[in-house]
Amino acid sequence: MKNIKQLLGSNISRLRKEKGYSQIEFAEILGISTNALSVIETGKGFLTAETLDKVLKELNVSAEELFSCIDMNSCEILFENIQRQLRHIKNNKNKLRTVYQFLKIVI
Repeated sequence: MKNIKQLLGSNISRLRKEKGYSQIEFAEILGISTNALSVIETGKGFLTAETLDKVLKELNVSAEELFSCIDMNSCEILFENIQRQLRHIKNNKNKLRTVYQFLKIVI
């Protein structure tokens, strides 16, 4: 079982890659060294509160999502995560239209 540093690090790494950032790019955005980001992502170290705030903002995730261990095989968990993401964009007409168009294609 992963400890909290490993869980957080692997989630940051996964989300960073999903956003298309290299470690070098993301470290620059966060204002930390690439080595510091590597230490965080491998679970060998922990980030400061200031860096955590930057990570949450840049990856556009909640602290709850960042610290969670998501079972992507569970329909219920997937559905809850989709709902959470939709709540983040509920007042953004353009993003909602994009999601709607995507859903029309896949459903």
